[in-house]
Amino acid sequence: MSKKVHVQTNINGESVDFLCEPRNSLLEVLRDELDLTGAKEGCNNGNCGACNVIMDGRLVNSCCVLGVEADGCELTTIEGVGSAANLHPLQQKFLEHAALQCGICTPGFIVSAKALLDRNPNPSEDEVRYWLAGNLCRCTGYDKIVRAVLDARNGA
Repeated sequence: MSKKVHVQTNINGESVDFLCEPRNSLLEVLRDELDLTGAKEGCNNGNCGACNVIMDGRLVNSCCVLGVEADGCELTTIEGVGSAANLHPLQQKFLEHAALQCGICTPGFIVSAKALLDRNPNPSEDEVRYWLAGNLCRCTGYDKIVRAVLDARNGA
């Protein structure tokens, strides 16, 4: 049994402390220790984007980052993007464009799109498609997702 490590971080604007084993992924910590279940485990090897979070301004697959690596970092998960009472423009546009079905991939797409719009508020369609290439969806097809992100450009 591994000795647990104390980690101090900031998640969605709040200071958070947790204990985790050195082998635990950030995804495991978020879901199992902190009850932030928006990030989903799809592939567990960095290929699907369902677990994407923003870590110190950089988009990462939380399944490929160790929880201990979050020490001293600023994290944004889907829970920090918006709320039911105050949707982020991306969330609103995903609804308006029917850019979701089962919802497994949706948090990762929204977090990825937010990371893009934070870096480039007015990306071209090609830039959106390139940026979202690390996210997989098996239900909706990608056109509605791309259209939602393009429509959110000015409101995000």
